[in-house]
Amino acid sequence: MYSTITEFIEEWKTEGDATQKLFDALTDSSLGQQVSPNDRTLGGVAWHIVETIPYSFFGISEIASDSGTIPTTAKEIAEMFRNVRYAVLNTVSKLWSDASLKEDRKLFGMNMPTEVSLQLIIKHLIHHRGQMTVLMRQAGLQVSGVYGPSREEWASTGMEAPKVQ
Repeated sequence: MYSTITEFIEEWKTEGDATQKLFDALTDSSLGQQVSPNDRTLGGVAWHIVETIPYSFFGISEIASDSGTIPTTAKEIAEMFRNVRYAVLNTVSKLWSDASLKEDRKLFGMNMPTEVSLQLIIKHLIHHRGQMTVLMRQAGLQVSGVYGPSREEWASTGMEAPKVQ
């Protein structure tokens, strides 16, 4: 949980930057990649991240389309995520205080302290970002490192990538 708004803002920036790199690496042709016909496509997972940011929780106007239709271009999805990230950042940094963390707010149909809700929002983002990286690899896209270098980035560190076992 967060004890200050600054802690959330810093983590939102860090996790948002890492996620934005993945969004920006998407291609139009990669959006249809999926594990099976019963699972979301890469575009569907990316769009799910965008459309499930709880706009009303943050007190911002909905930015993503509510048509239920996934945009057909990677650029549009990446730009929508960028817009959402900054809208949340601007709202929280300007309108929320440390005291806001103790307020109960409704998220996913449940009332809970904001400090708990913010952790769930970050975890949801990270969970689906992980799904994106697998689908991106299957689609032949280069994946950027998140908590360390990706396989492709190891060379730039002057080190050999870990061996697959």
